[in-house]
Amino acid sequence: MIRKILVWILTLLGIALGSETTYLLLKFLGVTHLFGYEITDFKRLLAIAISGIIGGIIFYLISPWIINRGSQSTHKVEKMLQKIPTNEIIIGSIGLIIGLVIANLISGPLKLLQISWLTSIVSAILYVLLGYLGISIATKKKDDLLNSFSFLKRVNIKDKDKTSKQEHKIQPKVLDTSVIIDGRIADIVKTGFVEGPLIIPAFVLEELRHIADSSDGLKRNRGRRGLDILNKIQNDMEIPVEIIEKDFEDVSEVDTKLLKVAQLLGGKVVTNDYNLNKVAEFQRVPVLNINELANAVKPVVLPGEEMTVLVIKDGKETGQGVAYLDDGTMIVVDGGRKFIGDTITVVVTSVLQTAAGRMIFAKPKSAVDKVS
Repeated sequence: MIRKILVWILTLLGIALGSETTYLLLKFLGVTHLFGYEITDFKRLLAIAISGIIGGIIFYLISPWIINRGSQSTHKVEKMLQKIPTNEIIIGSIGLIIGLVIANLISGPLKLLQISWLTSIVSAILYVLLGYLGISIATKKKDDLLNSFSFLKRVNIKDKDKTSKQEHKIQPKVLDTSVIIDGRIADIVKTGFVEGPLIIPAFVLEELRHIADSSDGLKRNRGRRGLDILNKIQNDMEIPVEIIEKDFEDVSEVDTKLLKVAQLLGGKVVTNDYNLNKVAEFQRVPVLNINELANAVKPVVLPGEEMTVLVIKDGKETGQGVAYLDDGTMIVVDGGRKFIGDTITVVVTSVLQTAAGRMIFAKPKSAVDKVS
């Protein structure tokens, strides 16, 4: 149906072009005689009508080709636009509009020159040039523009807070592959400390599926564990879980895609990957690191405190013994080698906090009592 309508529109366009072309030629050339015969008004109208019919027939015959070419071009443009993020299209459109408005303002005074052909040429160049510059500058400065909008939004919220309270906005949490496989996210969600929808990008699910199908037994088990964790969160817990199909075909790294998704949704990345954590901080993307949370909730131990531990193995240095708390914190007991296999009371001497976790140094209480 649409093709038939387009065919008739193109046919009418051909009739209009054919008749208009003949009319302009007869008018500007000032032809009054042809082959010795005078061209009357009736003959002019007849020539215009015949030209219109010929133009309509030509456009009717070539309309399928025009429609096919137009359809192909439309599909190419649509496919190209799908690869461009929506915010870039919006910002580019705004830049184009601003460029065209500026071109229109500049073109106005040119009409005072009263040189129509020169005015038309200069105006056309201005529209093309400023339109292009508007799109180019807006897309290249999109981060600055978005930051400006964010600043204005924050200022607006602060002004509103003076008169009324604003509803707290819950940010979505984007899960990466490592934190899903780790499994502790399920326990954290169960406690209720994590709010907002959990976002699972489709490319993360695809990576989990590849790991679960790996020929390596260890990788296969890790991938299946990750899928089981996702099913547990989705089916057994009240927190909403959303799977988004958004992908960035021009980006190959999964970590980079995760950061782009978080920026697009205005959310936070949940991970236990140290490198991803650093890259996210550099790109100003909020991160929730499971390992940092685990270290934060470990009990605080101060020098001089006593605790009862089981010495289980040798330390790196001579005479040292090693014990562990229930949360996995390692305790290095100076002079504890002779107590391997025994449960003893130790006194904390110092605490060392590292990127890998917390390490406690202690001495047996009996040795401390002897010194004192």
